[in-house]
Amino acid sequence: MEHSNYITSANDKPLFTPGPLTTSRTVKQAMLRDLGSRDVAFVNLVKDVRQRVLAICGVAAPDYECVIIQGSGTFSVEAVISSAVPAAGKLLAISNGAYGQRIIQIAKVHKIDATPLVYPEDGKPTAADVEAALLQDAALTHVALVHSETTTGMINPIDEIGAVVKRHKRRLIVDAMSSLGGMPIDPEKTGIDFLVSSANKCIEGVPGFGLIIASRAALMECDQRARSLSLDVFGQWKALEANGQFRFTPPTHALLAFHQALDELAAEGGVIARAQRYAKNYQTLVSGMRTLGFKEYLQPQDQGHIIVSFKFPEHPRFEFEDFYSRLSEKGFVIYPGKVSNADCFRIGCIGRLFPADFTALLSAIREAKIEMGFEL
Repeated sequence: MEHSNYITSANDKPLFTPGPLTTSRTVKQAMLRDLGSRDVAFVNLVKDVRQRVLAICGVAAPDYECVIIQGSGTFSVEAVISSAVPAAGKLLAISNGAYGQRIIQIAKVHKIDATPLVYPEDGKPTAADVEAALLQDAALTHVALVHSETTTGMINPIDEIGAVVKRHKRRLIVDAMSSLGGMPIDPEKTGIDFLVSSANKCIEGVPGFGLIIASRAALMECDQRARSLSLDVFGQWKALEANGQFRFTPPTHALLAFHQALDELAAEGGVIARAQRYAKNYQTLVSGMRTLGFKEYLQPQDQGHIIVSFKFPEHPRFEFEDFYSRLSEKGFVIYPGKVSNADCFRIGCIGRLFPADFTALLSAIREAKIEMGFEL
């Protein structure tokens, strides 16, 4: 059975987190090379990456463009919001978790007029609510939401919401940070104008840059709208199109790793095959955790296969820091919770991990339970 230890460095602990993630040995090895930012090989690599990212979504130039922005995924979310919404525009910011709240915060920092549409962290946005908001306020020009809300693991209904936004002729921004590459997404069918993701999530590269898949029509509207120099999406695209150059120092090593990660995604069978592996990871994890007495925070119908939030056991001997430390000592890294109204911890199902890794994690969790003396 495939196991991550066969393809990662011997000293690496598998990362059961929402990112950065466990990467293959070959992705890491791809960075053992220095390449100049003006080198023809690097320029061609960037061109190839941009084309292949579009292909992952089933789209291509000239109808869609891929823009790469240095920094974490949040840099690219901020770049889109601050570049796309015009001075006289207004944003409908949908939130049911920390990353939706971050969108609201970004709008506030840039003094963008925004209407928050906020749900509980275990609540799912609805197309009916979005339609009501758009009908109520004709000034709303853009709608933004998170696809896979890793606060909880909730998968938000972007297809249904996208249909409403498209029907009302507004622009749709989707934070697909932890879903691109791990779930099928069709920007054209869904009506997504800006799809934002990151190198170090389901495509299994390393941190260093974000990805923006933009409809060309929406991208052209961004000319002269940017509220930031370095986060100007149109300016970045224009530079990449002119001579293949980044406007500022590019993350050369991260792009080398990402190019290798794209090769490995294709070799695995593409997004569908990767999603199937992640789904098997999820099924192994949830089945085993239920057997061990743990309970998920979300209802199964709302839960995606990207990351799972588990409630703290109601037992006096359970202390998360102790639990976390014991697992880490055994060679497994999980993640603290981010839910505001419940005590939870999170376990990610993505990265270069296989069901065998989750079977091993479950054995370590069983041992930690015995050592800590709590039964569920």
